[in-house]
Amino acid sequence: MTARAYQQMIFVNLPVNDLDASKKFFTDLGYSINPQFSDDKAASVVISENIMAMLLTKPFYATFTEKEIADATKTSEVLVALSAESREKVDELVDRALSSGGTPSGSTQDHGFMYGRSFDDLDGHTWEVVWMDPAAIQD
Repeated sequence: MTARAYQQMIFVNLPVNDLDASKKFFTDLGYSINPQFSDDKAASVVISENIMAMLLTKPFYATFTEKEIADATKTSEVLVALSAESREKVDELVDRALSSGGTPSGSTQDHGFMYGRSFDDLDGHTWEVVWMDPAAIQD
């Protein structure tokens, strides 16, 4: 029996103004909250098996850094890019985000083999959702 290869995970830590509103926003997008890693200061949003968004209240976030916390509605501090399985899934997720209180960010990118749209969440963090034709990747 061979050992299973280590699966690296990513935890994107984001400061939020209103934890309950942010939790609702991300569950409205279809993601779940892992209660094991959530409390009144943080929520663990399960994006996929290996991707988590850690939503941290600003006072709690500040305990992890000595730097000033960026106001993501005025300054770009990160672009979080997520893959989607089809063009339609890109549109579904972004449209759901917009109907849940998110705002459009940038313009639709359509290059034929690659398609993407972006939105800003309730705190201004930019999320890019991108589909790429698997055949284009193989070539």
